[in-house]
This record gives sequence, C-alpha cells and structure tokens, in this order.
Amino acid sequence: MQAVIKTGGKQYLVQSGDKIKIEKINNKAGEEVIFDQILLLEDNEKLEIGTPLVEKAKVRGKVIRQSKSKKVMILKYKSKTRYKIKKGHRQPFAEVEIIKIEP
Repeated sequence: MQAVIKTGGKQYLVQSGDKIKIEKINNKAGEEVIFDQILLLEDNEKLEIGTPLVEKAKVRGKVIRQSKSKKVMILKYKSKTRYKIKKGHRQPFAEVEIIKIEP
C-alpha cells in the first residue's frame, strides 16, 4: 500500500516502514503524528485519487528525531565595489517513520 501525503508545502510518496525527512513539526521525538491530507491512495490493484483529498484516509507516523541539516554557505560578491557577504543556514527538519496507512 502506498500513499501520497502533503505536509509542509511538499508532497511525499510513502509506504509502511519508510523514513522521510519533512519540514519541522512541533511533535517531540517518540510522539505519533497523523497526516490527514492524502492526495492519492494505492492498495494493490485499487487506485483512489482525491479530489482534492481522499476522504477518511490517514497515515500514521512516529517522529524519530528533530534535527538540522548540514550547513549551506551563501556568498554574495560584487567585484570592484568592496561588497562581500557570507552567511550560513541550517534548515530544521523532522525525521518521521511511517507506521501505518489507513484507507
């Protein structure tokens, strides 16, 4: 069974046992999270496409950890004007393990 879920402005194709990195959510590590915005649900031969969402479908997951990704360096530079800016950014994320897909 597979499903396409929408969270954090992005869409993810998931199935039971998958570990995905999503935008930061407020749940702590070890807590359960329920995704109720299901766009597509596939169960063996049956395909159900939402208009825009699939009714009564849920995906249950468990937050494994809250962390930050590797640092990305941003450099702005303009020659001959003595303009140089160097910044770093670490995007926060939550790693979630998909436990069960409920049609």
